[in-house]
Amino acid sequence: MTKQAGISMGIVTAVVLAAGYGMYFWMTLEPVLPVGVRYADVEAEIDAGTWGNKSGGGEDVNIEGTFKMFEGEAAGESQSWSNFRGEDFSNVVKNSVPLANSWPEGGPPVMWKVKLGEGHGGAAVLDGRVYILDYDEEEKGDALRVFSLKTGEEIWRRWYKAPTKRNHGVSRTVPAVTEKYTVTIGPRCYTMCVDTETGEYRWGIDMVADYGTDVPLWYTGQNPIIDNGVAVLAPGGTALMMGVDCETGEVVWETPNPDKWRMSHSSIIPMTLHGKRTYVYCTMGGVVGVSAEPEDLGTLLWKSNEWSGSVISPSPVQIDESRIFLTAGYGTGSMMMEVKKEGDAFSAAPIYALSVKEFGCEQQTPIFYKENIFAIMPKDAAALRGQFVCMNPDGKLVWTSGQTERYGLGPFLIADDKIFILNDNGIMTLINASLEGFTKLAESRVVPGHDAWGPMALVDGLLLLRDSKYMLCLDVRAH
Repeated sequence: MTKQAGISMGIVTAVVLAAGYGMYFWMTLEPVLPVGVRYADVEAEIDAGTWGNKSGGGEDVNIEGTFKMFEGEAAGESQSWSNFRGEDFSNVVKNSVPLANSWPEGGPPVMWKVKLGEGHGGAAVLDGRVYILDYDEEEKGDALRVFSLKTGEEIWRRWYKAPTKRNHGVSRTVPAVTEKYTVTIGPRCYTMCVDTETGEYRWGIDMVADYGTDVPLWYTGQNPIIDNGVAVLAPGGTALMMGVDCETGEVVWETPNPDKWRMSHSSIIPMTLHGKRTYVYCTMGGVVGVSAEPEDLGTLLWKSNEWSGSVISPSPVQIDESRIFLTAGYGTGSMMMEVKKEGDAFSAAPIYALSVKEFGCEQQTPIFYKENIFAIMPKDAAALRGQFVCMNPDGKLVWTSGQTERYGLGPFLIADDKIFILNDNGIMTLINASLEGFTKLAESRVVPGHDAWGPMALVDGLLLLRDSKYMLCLDVRAH
């Protein structure tokens, strides 16, 4: 070998080794951001106070928009999934019908399939109707679409023009649905309330224009809730949290925001802590508890800036009357927070914190079930990256799915003592919801595309799920 050839071979070897190390580092240590977005840029924007609000809001958008009826008819189903993570925000189906322990070749039977605009908005279900906030790529606007749970035929649609540039998709959120009202939050924080059955427009709010909300970098992931006829929202900006009367659109209470904490991708979760109903929310800046009781509705009860991160997507999880579990990806890790009460005063402080390599969840919210916490570990969890794990409330792993069973950013839910896990590429895995270890029951590709991140819903043994462009209804009942 000549000297020149030896030098060339050395350069090639160095490049290969560097590329291999870089790939290992990216897959095991670094948080994953969308193409063109660097983690250092995110941190710099946070420090400069310019994080979010990339795509506006604030222009003159007619949120009432346009309405259209279709031929679909509601099915008379008995169960409901009326908001993000189901009726009690646990992502656990109570009193589920018996579900299959295995699937035929090709996966569970497909009841119907519909094409959607690109995004990750999940479905809510009430009285045999499926509600989903879509993005209409032709009309260039957010579209509340309602389908028959039985047939998948569209019943009605209301949309407003709000052109939004795709950023790993567009739609993000799950509608909140009651017998009278349906509330949606669009990717750029346009909030709409309509009549649940007829689609008649009631009111709209532009949170950017009205409250100075910073739209999160990947658009809002905050799912609205309706509590006693009041839509509860967390705009950030001039109001940390607020309640809007669904009947009139009147703002009936506001929580001040002196710390100027901003909207995260997380959602408000109602909890009862020390006997007091409380709205708990992870902001970009800290975690807060706001009273949900009539006598002091909207009052800030406690806050803590000891929980924060560059990106907060999972919502808080209640463990018991005094403990809340918090987690995130992008290097953040997890924290068990204790809420204390002395007289009428509340406070919150960490019990313990875990590094992202010990426990974290990047996009979905963990599930508390059988007194343990279930989740998918994030991409920056080193050897545990992508594994499905069970951890006890003391912060000790009970079991992991192992190196051969890894998942992505997709959703998971529990029903009939089984866990449904959907990975990024549309492959669904069914496992036992056991404390004894990871036991796979079935696996099949169920949706055709990629980025299958939207939350799932399960009603009467019918599973609603989506990838970035299609929504399917699967029959997962035992037959």
